[in-house]
Amino acid sequence: MSRHRGAAPSPAGPMIGPMVGPMVGPMVGPMVGAAGWRRAAGLVLVAAVAGVAGWGFHRVFPGAELLMAVVPAAAAPPAVAALTGRRPLWLALAIDLVLWFAGAVLLYGGPQPALFADVANAWHALLTTLLPAQPEPRLLVLVHTLVWAAATVGAETLARTRTRIAAAVPALVVYGVALLLGVDGAGSNLPVAAALLVLIAALALVRENRPAAWLLGGVPAAAALAALALVAGPLLPVAAHPYNPREDAGLPPPVRVDSVSPLDRVSAWLQIPDRDLFTVKADQPLNWRLAVLDRYDGVRWTSGARFRPTGGRVPEGEWTGRADVVRQTVTFGGLPGSWLPAAERPEEVGGVGGLAVDPDSGALLAAAAPGKGFSYEVTSRVARPAKQDLLDATPADDASLTAFPEGPQRRLFRGLAQEATEGADTPIRQAYRLQTYLRTNASYDVTAPPGHSLKGLEFFLRTTHRGTSEQFAATFALMARTLGLPSRVVVGFRPGEKSDGVYHVKSGHVMAWAEIKFDRLGWRPFYPTPGRSGAKDDHDVVSSAIEESEALAGELSQGGSDRPRTSRPQPAGEGERPASGRDPWLLAAAAGGGLLVVYAAVAAILPWWRRHSRRRAEGPGPRVLGAWRQTCDDLGLKGEPALTAEEVIIRHSGDISAHLRPLAEISNYVRYAPGDVTDAAATAAWQRSDAIRRAVRAGTPLTTRLRNRLLLR
Repeated sequence: MSRHRGAAPSPAGPMIGPMVGPMVGPMVGPMVGAAGWRRAAGLVLVAAVAGVAGWGFHRVFPGAELLMAVVPAAAAPPAVAALTGRRPLWLALAIDLVLWFAGAVLLYGGPQPALFADVANAWHALLTTLLPAQPEPRLLVLVHTLVWAAATVGAETLARTRTRIAAAVPALVVYGVALLLGVDGAGSNLPVAAALLVLIAALALVRENRPAAWLLGGVPAAAALAALALVAGPLLPVAAHPYNPREDAGLPPPVRVDSVSPLDRVSAWLQIPDRDLFTVKADQPLNWRLAVLDRYDGVRWTSGARFRPTGGRVPEGEWTGRADVVRQTVTFGGLPGSWLPAAERPEEVGGVGGLAVDPDSGALLAAAAPGKGFSYEVTSRVARPAKQDLLDATPADDASLTAFPEGPQRRLFRGLAQEATEGADTPIRQAYRLQTYLRTNASYDVTAPPGHSLKGLEFFLRTTHRGTSEQFAATFALMARTLGLPSRVVVGFRPGEKSDGVYHVKSGHVMAWAEIKFDRLGWRPFYPTPGRSGAKDDHDVVSSAIEESEALAGELSQGGSDRPRTSRPQPAGEGERPASGRDPWLLAAAAGGGLLVVYAAVAAILPWWRRHSRRRAEGPGPRVLGAWRQTCDDLGLKGEPALTAEEVIIRHSGDISAHLRPLAEISNYVRYAPGDVTDAAATAAWQRSDAIRRAVRAGTPLTTRLRNRLLLR
């Protein structure tokens, strides 16, 4: 009875129980384990894809500092997604934001009020930076933010959706940004692209719920495809000429570097010649360039340089031919200002934080004035063009580099420049002739009045004929500009005193020289300052650059007088005549002969062309009227268009009249009934015209026919 009072067992009970228990227990566990494994593997792959995309910035920041910005940003968001997968999305995003801020603080080394402004402005700062960029937190924070955003979006997409490779799309966007910002950088991003392809293929296989064996075949296949892309990628046209956004980015405006121009310091430094400025360890003695000044307002030479930050690379100049590579180690002593000395045109600089460079001149600038003991390394290229390269060089076309301030001094400078370069048949000979002229006609004197205004230089040319390199270089540059040679002034130093392989540069070694810009050759230095008279001292060490310039001046002196005459300013108007040229009477005779030949050709061709065009006119009516006009021209009636046909007939008789009357009748018929004219009538009209022409020629003397032809009758 007790059995009947209780719940009756279902007939199916004995079957369901044994079936459900054994099936659910073994199957649910592996299914849950497989899903968890795939989810974890997917998050790891998302972190790897974001990190590899961030490494695409290695052309912008080549160094370990980039890893400090990329690795935490790629790893933290997937970890947050793994822990908050069953929590609301807003909670995960809030945690990611807090962690991003903490990572940025660690990147800066502490709280930074300008953090958000740096994130907004870093992209523009990178576009105006010469790569490689300095790995500064204010620039790296952009990479940190982009990778963090890509990892966050990718991880949450993978954890909360069933998509396959959508989680990798944000990382691909980051990689695209890295490609654009790293166009000018060293190295290649093709290996990064290949790694992304392999990782995305692995992510797709993981999300497909395929067996693990598929990964063993799919990933190697993707790797083989990536290897093929590595080989084919450099062959694509876009790889040779990629789009460079820096070409469209606005350059920073010219800035005034120091309150006192280095050219203004020349005379002051020469008065205290034994002040230690810096030392240079180098393989050969060269002039150490400090500042480049290319703008002149009539009072001062200043710099129009557009300095751009760089991690050490200096863009190449125009000269790509033979050159010497010179490595230097410069150590500051008492050199004031922020300019950094280097030999010729630098190509790489190391050890300078906050370095900026002017791409046009190669001038170097530190973010702050270096202190005593500050040291850096420079690698420079010293151009070694062949003699023929110099002779073939043409001046660059740049109006700003040939500008001369308004004033009466222009006539003075131009007159002396023309006289100094008389007979020079190439621009390079003009420049070297001008250099020799100044070295010959004025003397070096450290006690000369300082200054390089137009009035001061006029006083130097007219009266004193003595000065320091300040006056010689400034005068050379302005005289060159009057000849159309683009010029600028450079302030630097002679090699210095050598001791134990190190050149000690003092204030007395200061020197200014000039440079002229040539197409493909670039800037070429010239040294118009003569040597000091008397015994040489430690401050007269001559560099190999000056010796080479003097030797070239002698070699290129051919083509004119070997030595310019001592000159004085010319009277007004005499400086504008051409320095050389052919006999004007010969030119006039050649021009007259050419005009006669052209006129004879016109006289021979014009009558034939006029007759031909009338005979080939469109339609029989115009051809008939053309035959009548041609006959009137042959009869000498070209200037009497008012005559009627009958009046023309009356004036002529004989053979001419026999053909003239039928032609007149045909032409009158055309005038009054043009619609009924046939091709046969046009042919008959021209037969009559040709007969009249032969009759006229037979009755006209040859001399008369020639005169009429030359007079275009």
